Amino acid sequence: MTMITIERYHDISCGHRVCGHETKCRFLHGHNYRITFTCSAESLDELGRIIDFSVIKSTLCEWLEQNWDHKMLLWENDPLLAQMRLLAGAGAAFDALDANLGESVVAVSFNPTAENMAAYLLNTVGPQQLAGSPVRLTRVRVEETRKCSATAE
Repeated sequence: MTMITIERYHDISCGHRVCGHETKCRFLHGHNYRITFTCSAESLDELGRIIDFSVIKSTLCEWLEQNWDHKMLLWENDPLLAQMRLLAGAGAAFDALDANLGESVVAVSFNPTAENMAAYLLNTVGPQQLAGSPVRLTRVRVEETRKCSATAE
């Protein structure tokens, strides 16, 4: 049996910091990420496709746009996130910070390394976004730079 897969990539810009990192990645910084989704299915549809590429765009790529693009990803256990929440709740002077915190900072359940981001997209986002579809997300590659990437399969 021949395995056929399709790929679509999507570019986003977002920030993060890696808690516990021994060098400069422990600081707030950002990347222009390229995220490649690889999908497969048991069989092709009547047109000879796994799925139309626009469906990947409207499900997986749109999820990235809505949830991570132009956001700051911080681990829910990051002490900086706790400090930001304290400041946001400190009174009227921080009302603007609180409003922006909700929109621009995303607390994630993992230390936001490329490896953890890829695994989260593969194991959590893919099944949610493709539920009810015969298509499976089988691989996610997260490129932080042209030289550095992580893949979850």
